[in-house]
Amino acid sequence: MKVILKEDIETLGKCGEVIEVKAGYGRNYLIPRNLAITASRGNLRAIEQLRGQQQLRRAKVRRAADTIKARLEKASCTAEVNVGEDNKVFGSVTAQAIEDLLAAQGIEIDRKKIMLEEPLKALGVYTIPVKVAAEVTANLKVWVVKKTE
Repeated sequence: MKVILKEDIETLGKCGEVIEVKAGYGRNYLIPRNLAITASRGNLRAIEQLRGQQQLRRAKVRRAADTIKARLEKASCTAEVNVGEDNKVFGSVTAQAIEDLLAAQGIEIDRKKIMLEEPLKALGVYTIPVKVAAEVTANLKVWVVKKTE
């Protein structure tokens, strides 16, 4: 079954693309959720207008993402952790902890967008990539320091 996508779907394609999907997937999932329409001549003409609207939406999202990126790159998070002998860190700094530190500064970012390969388990300065939008990634500085008593 050939359908025209009305929205960007990460696993299928971009808005306005004509793609081939299984009939059941198109009929039972994409079309009822208004994510796609059947590919006919009339629909192909109508989708051109939808593409223009989608480009405007994408530009708006991109501008908002660039604003958040600028705020993230200016921000600096300081995570205070308990340390033992030889500056051995007890526990670790996770994406959840970084999300909480950013929320304290007034920046709302979902922890799933913080691309932390593994929790930070040593003192130091780290540059953590944060995926703000599909094509926008910011670099956040995180300082892991010894907790003062």
